[in-house]
Amino acid sequence: MHLITAPLPTVDSSLPAIPIQVDCRTLLKRLWRGAAVDGTEFGFQLEAPLNDGSTVWASANARYVIQQLPEAVLEISLLSLTAENMAITGWAIGNLHFPIETQPGRILAPDDPAVRQALTRMGVDFTPGMAVFRPHRLAVQGHTH
Repeated sequence: MHLITAPLPTVDSSLPAIPIQVDCRTLLKRLWRGAAVDGTEFGFQLEAPLNDGSTVWASANARYVIQQLPEAVLEISLLSLTAENMAITGWAIGNLHFPIETQPGRILAPDDPAVRQALTRMGVDFTPGMAVFRPHRLAVQGHTH
């Protein structure tokens, strides 16, 4: 097993990429174990979480790259919302302790019954789908009340 403490600062991009497939929640962790699609095992003891596309190991024949898997999300179009409704929608999802990802024209949130219920109650339209979910790092750090 290879121990990974940080992504590689430089890598030969001509080497074939072997994915280490992980979900969003795993990428938020600093201690975890994983395996590449070729069976190579890795232990992760990180100072900072990794990102989709990070190269974490390289051999003479290949480079091992983090590949974040798509997951169930709710897409909220911002085209039909006022600025006030956008802010309230973000606050409502955050108040449920769920992270969001903002993109031009849309917000992505985890597809969870609590989020669906809140959006429905507020009259905010959403579309279920699958996407690589990259929540804002500040939104997923610990907090206290």
